[in-house]
Amino acid sequence: MAVHAPTAPRRRWGSTVAGLLVLAVMLFPLYWMLNTALQPDSGLLQVDPVPSGLDLSGFTKALTDQGGNLLTSLLVSVGAVAICLAIAAPAAYGLARFGLRGSRTIVFGTLITQMVPGIVIANALYSSYVDLGLVNSYAGLMLADASLGIPFSIVLMRSFMVSIPGEVIEAAEIDGAGPVRVFLRVVLPMSRNALITSGLFAFLFAWSDFMFALTLNTTDDVKPVTLGIYQYIGAHVGDWGSVMAAAVLSAVPAAVLLVLAQKYIAAGITGGSVK
Repeated sequence: MAVHAPTAPRRRWGSTVAGLLVLAVMLFPLYWMLNTALQPDSGLLQVDPVPSGLDLSGFTKALTDQGGNLLTSLLVSVGAVAICLAIAAPAAYGLARFGLRGSRTIVFGTLITQMVPGIVIANALYSSYVDLGLVNSYAGLMLADASLGIPFSIVLMRSFMVSIPGEVIEAAEIDGAGPVRVFLRVVLPMSRNALITSGLFAFLFAWSDFMFALTLNTTDDVKPVTLGIYQYIGAHVGDWGSVMAAAVLSAVPAAVLLVLAQKYIAAGITGGSVK
């Protein structure tokens, strides 16, 4: 009887090749963006598949034109993260531990808010911002961008805080810790992974925001990089090298944060799945 070689190694190789192909397709736009940025003197349709040299003049021009906008995006995103976590963490803890009536309905309603189109929220906020004097302000854009991450953060942190053993909280209370101290000294440190994950996603939501930046700003006083690139294309549509260089620069902070926080993201998302 003939002995057939096991097919498992072949399947593994096939899965690896298929995964690499999918990865290549997904990363190709990023490669082409970087490739175009390194060839600033070429037209969009005349870009070589592989750059012949490292021409960084596009990046120099992009930094000159968009450097202030990058700093604005960084400031707004960090502020939005602080506001988001300051609101979402206590809300998640209350929903997870205090046995509130209708807590499941509240969580479901929080998820529903994620389905509302951004343009609807932006238009509603604009009229309120005019009355409050928050149009064209850093604080107004921080608050608006924070609203993008608050629902997600509440749901994520609640699912994690539910899995915290009640005995740990009871032991802290027996030692004399009040509710606020238990929350700050016990719950938050144990929820580190969920906090980092929520903060990262809140940062990404704020960093990539375009709708609020366009709707809630009528001057150039507060211009995030997303709005800067949008206006940049309209003003310099022939200079695609600088446009792509600005896009590459805007993608770097998000990519770096994702790499640094990768292990925390995996732990934060799956941490509440097992109690």
